[in-house]
Amino acid sequence: MARILVVDDKDLMRESMELTLRRNGHAVGTATDGRAALDALAGARFDLVVTDLKMPGMTGVDLLEQLKAKWPDTEVVLITAFGTIDVAVRAMKLGACDFLQKPFKADQLTAVVDRALEHRRLKTENEALRSQVAAERPVELVGRSRPTEQIRSQIQQVAPSPATVLIYGESGVGKEVVARLIHHGSPRAAQPMLCLNCAALSDNLLESELFGHERGAFTGADRRRKGRFELADGGTLLLDEISEIEPRLQAKLLRVLQERQFERVGSSETLHVDVRVLATTNRNLGQAVAEGRFREDLYYRLNVVPIRIPPLRERRDDVPVLAEHFLSRFAGREQRRQIRFAPECLELLRGYDWPGNVRELEHLVERACVMGLGPTIRADDIRPWLHGAPRVGGPQFAPGTSLEEVEREMICATLEKFGGHRARTADALGISVRTLGMKIKAYRLAEVGRSLDAGDAKKLPVSAQ
Repeated sequence: MARILVVDDKDLMRESMELTLRRNGHAVGTATDGRAALDALAGARFDLVVTDLKMPGMTGVDLLEQLKAKWPDTEVVLITAFGTIDVAVRAMKLGACDFLQKPFKADQLTAVVDRALEHRRLKTENEALRSQVAAERPVELVGRSRPTEQIRSQIQQVAPSPATVLIYGESGVGKEVVARLIHHGSPRAAQPMLCLNCAALSDNLLESELFGHERGAFTGADRRRKGRFELADGGTLLLDEISEIEPRLQAKLLRVLQERQFERVGSSETLHVDVRVLATTNRNLGQAVAEGRFREDLYYRLNVVPIRIPPLRERRDDVPVLAEHFLSRFAGREQRRQIRFAPECLELLRGYDWPGNVRELEHLVERACVMGLGPTIRADDIRPWLHGAPRVGGPQFAPGTSLEEVEREMICATLEKFGGHRARTADALGISVRTLGMKIKAYRLAEVGRSLDAGDAKKLPVSAQ
């Protein structure tokens, strides 16, 4: 059964098509013109729209164009009169999946509708397969720090086991990467691994996504649907942000983990599954248990094998390796394979705290490639993108330092950076060479009557003294 909208300004034709499609088990809505059809589409989901070509106010082609712009997954069948085949061909190029020429019989309408629905089903399945292939692309845990090596060791230990694993850490640290590596290293690797973001769905939708539902279980449930547990049977199910599941569903989830059985929404039939569950969270579940927001028994059932993924600031040795890894990927995509990081840029990245963790680093490197930085990406190129980033190798000032002293330190540090080259130093500081010369002369005059101490002597490069 599908949800079909019939659009025609002729009452007899519209009612005849509605009756034929209802007899074939479809849920049918009707509209008398294009505007009414758009209003109907805005208020409900339809799998297919069957529309006449010639209607007052808005033609079937006009409706097709607006419909495809807003609801591209909805299929369209266009009904044409004799002599308008050229228009029908143009409509096919705009996204219509088929057309039907008047006059037609009921079985011809049924056949065209069945083809359109089959086309939609195959397209949906292809999209799902592409998503699954993308989800199953080889992944790797990039890094050489000691914490990363410990995580690799934990993955090797837990992957062969069917035990439930709770992966926790801040947002963006790579929890899903670890989950996929556990699945790929397990005996279930040839079976599907499905993922569900528990924070992205309302309670009712989440229950349906997890356990499936029967036709008529709730408004809009026009057919039976399998849930993620059923679809992942024999494989792995990753529950992302598990802390966001509300208490009623927590109890149902606990039963599945303990007994490997459940019922679809609206059904009394008990289904048995063999699914390995991996869960991730960026929250403190122990604290959530103490505050009564998360079931204690479910917490212990999930926390059979805990794996903590440290934030990037706790594994700074990974930063240069990750940066080079992302640079290789995005430089290849942008056809800028000669781009590279300057050593001081990698040092700046290593010293940054990365509140967004690996995800923030990945996006920064992608931006550097897209924005055309290079061929050498320098520290000054990306420093504005880092919030509160330290000036690696530059002067540090204590609170209360005078502006005069700050200015002197910056000029000396910049002179040192450019090997005493006054023109390049002045350009970097945004001042003229003459002004720079006057500043240096003033610093020397300030020393009249006393000798430069060893520290000051070192600050002014030889060529500037």
